[in-house]
Amino acid sequence: MIVEARTPTRIDLSGGTLDLYPLYLFLEGGVTNNAAIDLWSRVRIETRKDREIHLVSEDTGAALSAPSLADLPLDQELSLVARVVKFYAPRTGVNVTTNNLAPHGSGLGGSSSLLIALSGALDAINATDTPRADFVDLGANLEAQVIAIPTGKQDYLAAVYGGVNAFHFGVRGWSQESLILEEGRLREFEERVVLSFTGASHFSGTNNWEMMKRFIEDSGRSRESMHTIKRIASEMREALLDFDLERFAELLDEEWQARKQLAEGVTTPEIDGMVEAAKGAGALASKICGAGGGGCMITFVREGTRQAVEAALQGAGATVLPFHIARRGLTVEEV
Repeated sequence: MIVEARTPTRIDLSGGTLDLYPLYLFLEGGVTNNAAIDLWSRVRIETRKDREIHLVSEDTGAALSAPSLADLPLDQELSLVARVVKFYAPRTGVNVTTNNLAPHGSGLGGSSSLLIALSGALDAINATDTPRADFVDLGANLEAQVIAIPTGKQDYLAAVYGGVNAFHFGVRGWSQESLILEEGRLREFEERVVLSFTGASHFSGTNNWEMMKRFIEDSGRSRESMHTIKRIASEMREALLDFDLERFAELLDEEWQARKQLAEGVTTPEIDGMVEAAKGAGALASKICGAGGGGCMITFVREGTRQAVEAALQGAGATVLPFHIARRGLTVEEV
């Protein structure tokens, strides 16, 4: 049996960090807005006639093998993939091949996207028909075991649902709300968003933990900034529902200014230089994806200035990454 699964990664628009448990409880709830994009994560699983487990990552070149599931180590380079395979426990040996198009350390939720694709594929191999929404909480828990730091849920949610969404978090858990459904609006929105890679990788877990720690300790302006981010995310949700792109741009810039107050290292002189270069070429707003410190940046441009902004970003040292909004989330098929 051969199963293939595919999931999108995401660009976060506002309210990132509000998806962290239990931070959103401290804030009396929160909303995170993001858009799934077609820098895909792909998984191919082939069952074997023996008990052996073979894991291969095509994008990193890493590989891991074990004579059985029980012997599969969890402390090697492919520890996240190994842990997910062990959790879903296929009844036969398997060959697992993974591939992620997002740059390593991009801040686009690549590892979480891959985890959802792997969960969907293993669930199909096991024929257990798990509700896809369940993959979100399971994925967050499994990844937390690997990185030993609290994980947010927006990355898993974008991978499951696709599209442009608001995800609401509170005492009862989470819920999903589609923000842009009309195809013409989706095309217009993606035409005005430029995605670029700053050239510096980042580890979101560290910054997320620092933000939560500063909030709990009431350090500096962290609580004020987090409440500001909560307000901005709520207002951006309304702007996207109304498809008010000028208001969206204002809120995107406001979110970035507030986010820089949450922790040291969210921005760098190099990132600031890229933001200013884009602004000089016609950008209305920019912000780093994920927790900051590097990775990818989104830039919202005035109509007719996309090419000039892309050239300015490249001149400042960024790499522009073409993308489209992924209209669908997790897909699984038997080959």
